[in-house]
Amino acid sequence: MKTRMVSAFAAAWTAVCCLPGVALSQAAQADSSGLIAYPPEFFAEMAPSSAHDMVLRLPGFSFDKGAAVRGLAGSGGNVLIDGEPPVSKNDTLEEILKRIPFAAVARIEVIRGGAPGIDMQGRTVIANVVRKQAAGARGAVGYSIHPLRDGRVLNALRTEGQWRWDGRLLELSTVYGKGPDDSMGDGPRRRYGPTGAEILASDVDADAQGERRWLLGAFETPLARGRLRVNGAYMDTRSSVELIDRLIRPAGGEYEYITSDRLQAEAGARFSRRFSIGALEAVAFQQWNNLETIARFESASVNRLFVSDKQVAETVGRLNLRRRQSETLSLELGVEGAFNTLDSKTALTMNGAAIAVPAANVRVEEARAEVFGLATWRPAAALTLEGGLRQETSTISSSGDVVLEKSLSFTKPRLAATWALAADQQLRARIEREVSQLNFDDFVASSSVASTGVVLAGNPDLSPQQAWIFETAYEHRFWGDGAAILTLRHAELTDVIDRAPIGAAGVLADGPANIGEGTKDELVLSLALPLERLKVKGATVKALVTMRDSEVVDPTTGQTREISGLRPLEWEVRYAQDLPRWKATVGLDLFGGFRESYYRLTEVETRKYDPWVTAFLEMKPRPEWVLRVELQNLTQRGFTRIREVHAGSRASAPIAYVDVRDLDYGQALFLRLRRIFG
Repeated sequence: MKTRMVSAFAAAWTAVCCLPGVALSQAAQADSSGLIAYPPEFFAEMAPSSAHDMVLRLPGFSFDKGAAVRGLAGSGGNVLIDGEPPVSKNDTLEEILKRIPFAAVARIEVIRGGAPGIDMQGRTVIANVVRKQAAGARGAVGYSIHPLRDGRVLNALRTEGQWRWDGRLLELSTVYGKGPDDSMGDGPRRRYGPTGAEILASDVDADAQGERRWLLGAFETPLARGRLRVNGAYMDTRSSVELIDRLIRPAGGEYEYITSDRLQAEAGARFSRRFSIGALEAVAFQQWNNLETIARFESASVNRLFVSDKQVAETVGRLNLRRRQSETLSLELGVEGAFNTLDSKTALTMNGAAIAVPAANVRVEEARAEVFGLATWRPAAALTLEGGLRQETSTISSSGDVVLEKSLSFTKPRLAATWALAADQQLRARIEREVSQLNFDDFVASSSVASTGVVLAGNPDLSPQQAWIFETAYEHRFWGDGAAILTLRHAELTDVIDRAPIGAAGVLADGPANIGEGTKDELVLSLALPLERLKVKGATVKALVTMRDSEVVDPTTGQTREISGLRPLEWEVRYAQDLPRWKATVGLDLFGGFRESYYRLTEVETRKYDPWVTAFLEMKPRPEWVLRVELQNLTQRGFTRIREVHAGSRASAPIAYVDVRDLDYGQALFLRLRRIFG
């Protein structure tokens, strides 16, 4: 794999370096610091409806909605709004951008390498949506219809509004409707014994869907010579999976039904005040996240019931002070504190008898604090240097089935450089120590015990995974709005979190654990290719390819393998063509197939997804009406799950059987009509 990555890197580097450099399009504006501003005129022929549509069409920019981690650092994605990240988590960055109308955007800035007074969120490239300040009211109502191949028709209604007056802003939004889960479908299942002989055959009928009932809002107002923004969300999300397995050989059947009810609420506030030489920012955030899962599995000889009730709460406070020492030097100091709790109750019964599950009932508390400093220096017009240092301390304790308490401390330095080789070329480099946030889901048992019979235990005794990151990126702008970015990233990992045997209460089970050191290499190629020079007017191709190679020592077998869940190859290609005469945009989105494998105590589970293609047409017959039509999954992507199950531990026991399930989600139609006001 590493040889293939080196060859791919050499080929991609040669291709990117040989591209002809051409000045930016007349609509886009660049300055000497590497900031590129895209005004509404740049997007005019694309006829976008929201800031989200605009961000997706930015040349050389790949949208990242952020990670689901505790704390505020690293969770906000790679898009700012008016120079600040949103103070929200459950209300995702994607949803927030969709609520900002195109008419409310003054410009979008792509900041490469850093800019004075801008919080780069630990990234080397970030986008900043700058909103208009003009008073007025804007809003939209959207209704969608989603017919599926199996006869289900899922509908959704979305409303949103913004009112700006006297420097104040009020935002309200509602979402109510249902959507599908494309990882389920219909198809065959086969099981093969150690000799390869077929020992089971069945036909599977699996349906899954979710329902959202959301209410979201925000309010901004001038306060104490600064600005205060408060936001809140109430989100009721329900999902269900029904799987009917009709056995052909031997005769019989299996039935599985899983329901998940998630109730989330959050409240956030940000106060910011700018001074002539800097800015002060104070942030507070509170969220509650309750999840109840019930999984039932029934067959002729087995009746399993798994019930899980998790209640998570998070309280975070953050204070930042930025100071501009000179035209070339800016400093930032800050502190963040958080208190997190998890209360989890888990029960597993089989044929009416209770089964012991490690870490089934626990309460976990985490108190964490971080202080940080950052300096950005521009010694020359073409060179930007950034240095930072973070010190994190935390105390984690648990009670119930697992009683423990431990304290952790990590020092996280960062050094980044951006060098403008020419007006159309930029080289970026970064060295940083990253420490992941522990995932509370790893602390408790998983519901997949219902369908597979494998106990996926919880483990509160985890340490965060640490990584030294070495990254370099080369960016080349060409053909006006074209951009190619090649990124090479190497990570030296410590305390890798993966699956390992866990013993507790006399039960040997599979669960998350720190399994030692490892490495991870990534090669990423991002391409924005305008087709104007190829005589295809108004058309653009955007592509993103990521190759990964990882290596750890398997705690069960002692052999070298890849990290569980990492996809060796991911890629996507998006084609869009604007047709101003018809007031329409047509396009094709292609998402490549991928594979991910999970290495457990008694089995290796591999999931394979085939490519997914969606063709779309978006029309604006009138400025206030938007109709979108999608033909989804034209390739009829399948999802294959392969379970290589051993008779005992993979370290010594032979393979007992291989279970292969191949499901086809099928094609679908999606229709959405949107009415814009203001």
